[in-house]
Amino acid sequence: MEVKVVIFDWDGTLVDSVDHIADSLHRAATELGYPALEREAYRDIIGLGMVEALERLYPGITREEMTAIREGYGNYFFRKVTTPQNVFEGMADVVADLRGAGRGCSVATGKSRRGLESALVSSGLGTHFDITRCADETRSKPDPKMLEEILFFYGAEPSEAVMIGDTRYDLEMAQRIGMPSIGVEWGVHKRDVLGGYAPRAIVDSVPDLRSVLGL
Repeated sequence: MEVKVVIFDWDGTLVDSVDHIADSLHRAATELGYPALEREAYRDIIGLGMVEALERLYPGITREEMTAIREGYGNYFFRKVTTPQNVFEGMADVVADLRGAGRGCSVATGKSRRGLESALVSSGLGTHFDITRCADETRSKPDPKMLEEILFFYGAEPSEAVMIGDTRYDLEMAQRIGMPSIGVEWGVHKRDVLGGYAPRAIVDSVPDLRSVLGL
């Protein structure tokens, strides 16, 4: 693909963190007396902002209850530091090679700014990205606001960029503004779900992603 800007999701796309997120949400909610949900329910909301995620998991939840779960989630989640070993094998090279080829690289994530800033440093990936956008400073996926803000930064059109993600929220976000997308199958959602949002490609390995990107 001949694009100027490559936009990555974080959790489940660059970093192997899906199970840790699901576990942290499960523990935080159940310790406060909320019913234990199927593991897939916790996985399915990964990619959304925390407010939107909790509203889907526990309809009718109040802001006060949400704050309590978020605090518990943070206590569990931040006990584990994202390291370079948590980056999916080969993805650090993908990002570095894109930068070496003169393409802009950025991140659009459902993580909080606090969570992303910590992970950018501890993962070793932070220096590769020109701009990052988080759900708690703009709008949650699948609203395309964060993509629009990234495009504005680069002075680029949707057709000049590509969104790479592992969830339907990533691909729907791109689809809403006519941006090409690539789905990756090593995170939350698989081909049957990702294919519903007209991605340019769906890949199940990093070499396949490199091929699609022309690396």
